[in-house]
Amino acid sequence: MDKQLEGEAWRALRIQAELVDGTEKLRRLGAAVTVFGGARWAADSTTYQQAQALAQRLGREGIAVITGGGPGVMEAANKGCAATPATSVGLNIQLPHEQQPNRYQDLELTFRYFFVRKYLFVKQAVGFVIFPGGFGTLDELFEALTLVQTGKVEPFPIVLVGRQFWQGLLDWLTEQLLNNGCVAQSDLALLELVDSAEEAALVILRHINMHRS
Repeated sequence: MDKQLEGEAWRALRIQAELVDGTEKLRRLGAAVTVFGGARWAADSTTYQQAQALAQRLGREGIAVITGGGPGVMEAANKGCAATPATSVGLNIQLPHEQQPNRYQDLELTFRYFFVRKYLFVKQAVGFVIFPGGFGTLDELFEALTLVQTGKVEPFPIVLVGRQFWQGLLDWLTEQLLNNGCVAQSDLALLELVDSAEEAALVILRHINMHRS
């Protein structure tokens, strides 16, 4: 077999192994909320503290929290959930400049492939809560929006925390995408903008309780 083809075949097997292993381990969680946000927020920042408070609030309700496993908002959410009986999950990624997993993960998985990790962020999700962040955070935000908009996943809340941070983006989406016919008003309605961890938790809990009844 050609060496390049052989390498591709092994890559496919590694991808399959990551999918099977990750799916099996997360299947036991039940419903979970995925939390995104920037890796650069310090522990004394409002954003970090809000993410920690949100995860602790959800964890007290028995809801697992999933993050990307790194620092900043990810660490904050894992820390908040780890203080409760619920499972604190980190889906870590191998990077050229190695990401250091935070120490608040009850279940720590590490992935080589971004798209496997992204699939698992959604697999058990009954809601996404998104705090201020950079390109990775925006990537996850628009991926979630696309999946819900196109019906590829069961609809779930996508909550943006921090009105001052996100309002400019929402204004741009209205002025450029909505007003030019690129999206519908119902597409923009998939996003919920709040200012506090408690508001975000209430949106998620309302959704979960509606689907339990």
